[in-house]
Amino acid sequence: MDAQLDQAGLDALASASVADARGSACPGPLLEAKKGIGSVPVGGVLEILTTDPQTKSDIGAWCNKVGHAFLGVSNADGYERVFVKRAK
Repeated sequence: MDAQLDQAGLDALASASVADARGSACPGPLLEAKKGIGSVPVGGVLEILTTDPQTKSDIGAWCNKVGHAFLGVSNADGYERVFVKRAK
């Protein structure tokens, strides 16, 4: 499983798909991630945009459960960008 990236690594990522869950509370962002990961090729990165502070721990737990790699979180202007690498 991949290790989390630092800020420079996250900024350099090219996302294969973006799930915009801004304004959605739990479990909305996780549901958007589950829906969006199917459009990402194995080895590709899904970026989830969220305003819910719980998302990073929810997505991290989901990645551990299903085997995807939680790459980290980057703060943007009023929201967070959460990055997941599809493993299977």
